[in-house]
Amino acid sequence: MPADSARTARSALPWLVIAGVMTAALSLRGPIVSPTPVLAEIESDLGIGSATAGLLTTAPVLMFALLTPVAALVIRRAGAELALLVSLCGVLLGTFVRALPGFGWMLAGMVVIGASITIGNVVIPVIIRRDVPPDRVALVTAAYAAMLNAGSLLTSLLTAPLAAWIGWPAALLTWSAITVAGIAVWGVQLRRARSAGLRADRFSGAAPTAASGTRDVDPEVLTGPLPVVARERSFLRRPVVWLLLAAFGLQCLIYYALSTWLPTFAADELGLGASAAGAMASIYQGVGILGAFLVPVMLRFTPRIVTPLVICASWLTVTAGLVFAPALLWVWLAVGAIGHAGGFVVIFSALVAVARSDAEAAGMSALIQGGGYAIGALGAPLMGALREITGGWEAALAVMLVLAVVYCAALLATVAASARDALISRPFAGIRRFAG
Repeated sequence: MPADSARTARSALPWLVIAGVMTAALSLRGPIVSPTPVLAEIESDLGIGSATAGLLTTAPVLMFALLTPVAALVIRRAGAELALLVSLCGVLLGTFVRALPGFGWMLAGMVVIGASITIGNVVIPVIIRRDVPPDRVALVTAAYAAMLNAGSLLTSLLTAPLAAWIGWPAALLTWSAITVAGIAVWGVQLRRARSAGLRADRFSGAAPTAASGTRDVDPEVLTGPLPVVARERSFLRRPVVWLLLAAFGLQCLIYYALSTWLPTFAADELGLGASAAGAMASIYQGVGILGAFLVPVMLRFTPRIVTPLVICASWLTVTAGLVFAPALLWVWLAVGAIGHAGGFVVIFSALVAVARSDAEAAGMSALIQGGGYAIGALGAPLMGALREITGGWEAALAVMLVLAVVYCAALLATVAASARDALISRPFAGIRRFAG
């Protein structure tokens, strides 16, 4: 193949792959958030308390923490394309299990959904890294993050109106249509990959071809937001790793606590109906779509300290606003969305900066995300239990504000430590990679 043709093949965007990834992303957060606008009805109909209801979002987040190594094994055995198809089929199965009568079935369905989403979380960055030209990876990853928020936005905004029309069990089941669309699009991609003879089924270590435009993926390197786990453990002695874990864990805890209870809080404090409360809470997910693109730009074009300061201000604004001026909820949610969309980028940019090898980056990422999601799983039950015990939101929101202050301290300490570590270990390369 002529050199110009080879370069064109390598730089061309694989539009079917991107379409499949974006459609799949709609089903990788939305099913977790979808019960939150109707939690009050679920509590009433199933006869459960707020702390128990909080388990509906805790269960899938806990799966994120526990099953990343299992997801890595599925990818190695099945290949990337088939693994993503398995993920979407699992989400579909869990959605139907969740619709069966009784809280036990509902919780079991959320466990299946969380386990299945874990596979998707791991494999999509693998696919992006393998198939997207290097100069477009950041853009496609930002679009993927935006579509995760878009899925949450749709379910937050429309579940309550659907529930008013057809009941909440059928409303939750309705979202399976998006998953079916993802299965259909990705099934076409799997068929195309196999018919073209691409290495969709195994990470074989063969050399990439210019015609396919794909790149080999070592399954033991950092591939994106969620890694395939490596065996490197020397990083456990580095303080910056534990600071990263603290920052990510606190962010997950506050985010999942607020995402779970915002519709109920809006209904209780502002007197909104279920549909209006869900629409208000959807601001938190909707503005996150913008944040997914805004923060990488800030990282690239502003001094390193600016972005974490903006993230900290965002988290403090939303938690303090909920405590002191709940009537302005829409303002606080719009500002807070930047924090939850951008904090992830800041934390994992720091991780990339301080990792001394691909294997260490993978091991660090596995530890930080496994531990972080385990901490995050406590958020919704904690906030629900405080509401149940005190009969109101004041104590729960005060705890969230305190945790936000601790989070900001951890994040700023993380940025300072990562800058120092990167400078010591790689005086020039580390700074360039962290700055994007």
